[in-house]
Amino acid sequence: MASRHFTSIKPIYTADVTATGGRNGRAVSSDKVLDVKLTLPKELGGPGETGKTNPEQLFAAGYSACFQGAMGLAASKLKISLPEANTVRAVVHIGKDSTGGLGLSVELHVSAPGLDKEATQKVVDLAHTICPYSRATTGNVE
Repeated sequence: MASRHFTSIKPIYTADVTATGGRNGRAVSSDKVLDVKLTLPKELGGPGETGKTNPEQLFAAGYSACFQGAMGLAASKLKISLPEANTVRAVVHIGKDSTGGLGLSVELHVSAPGLDKEATQKVVDLAHTICPYSRATTGNVE
């Protein structure tokens, strides 16, 4: 079995998911909590089957949830009261990059009703330094 190990961190939690069948297959976590059917989107030449997801949607879900958690930590550090109704929407694009290969682009849309724009921006800026997804994608994803 071939594998790739990253040892630059001391793991606190490990997610273990196995994909079979690639973009038209299935992904199942070792604890069986996550069990999703995958389909290649029509825009990428696939069937785009109803009721199935794709890696971009899963990445968007993970990034938005992680970033929202990081916002909570950031707000706490800044002593800013983050509204409970705050939301983070991640929009993940896949397309050709400047080399002709495929690349990702991510937009994060943050809503914090009742919090002024300046305070929200301070929370977002600090959250980007806390969120592992933001840190991992810096310089790799637009």
